[in-house]
Amino acid sequence: MNNSISITLVIWRQKSALDKGKFKKYELKNIDINMSFLEMFDVLNEGLISKGEDPVVFDHDCREGICGACSMYINGRPHGPQKGTTTCQLHMRQFKDGDKIVVEPWRAKGFPVIKDLMVDRSAFDRIIQAGGYISVNTGNAPDGNAIPINKAYADEAFSAAECIGCGACVAACKNASAMLFVGAKVNQLSLLPQGGPERASRVQNMLTQMEKEDFGHCTNTGSCEAECPKEISVDNISKLNKEYLRSLIKKS
Repeated sequence: MNNSISITLVIWRQKSALDKGKFKKYELKNIDINMSFLEMFDVLNEGLISKGEDPVVFDHDCREGICGACSMYINGRPHGPQKGTTTCQLHMRQFKDGDKIVVEPWRAKGFPVIKDLMVDRSAFDRIIQAGGYISVNTGNAPDGNAIPINKAYADEAFSAAECIGCGACVAACKNASAMLFVGAKVNQLSLLPQGGPERASRVQNMLTQMEKEDFGHCTNTGSCEAECPKEISVDNISKLNKEYLRSLIKKS
């Protein structure tokens, strides 16, 4: 079995947010199929630097599928062809010798391009800042079993908390909607006793901030769930709507 492949990369290069940008082609040979996709990019950049060229800028941090930074389209799909996988967890064995791989940044108004494949995802941070917190007393943390929590609620909250905020839901949506992200973050806290005090204000504040960040509206195509690397359920969107209606009733 051949453990290496040769590929053609077609990568979006953009010097800054003000630059128009364009695709540029690169040929790579003898790429180990056991490399991760980002390790392959490291090899590409080492070659570019050795030739005195600018390396391709891409975002990354943990490279363990946790931080959500490694966000990019690969052949038209957020994070690439493997379901339930972030870009950093994608390996070159998913591709064949001679493949052409097109790589580009997220395409959404709420995620403006900084340079090349790196986009500004701080809009998600601002949405979290708008309501993704709980009221806590200062002092030592309480014991883990001090507040009884229904097992079903705890499991559902943990499932929502798996969202890593990568933005694949926005990138996959034809409307660039952030509803799956917001739904996961709102529901994560609304299911737990600690999230109770801000429950009504949280959903209103986060949705208001989402609107300010120029994300689109949900039209229930389900593409967000299909492309989410953590497979966050689209049910979180319907529960988000219920939380919003609940907050309006409580306010009235």
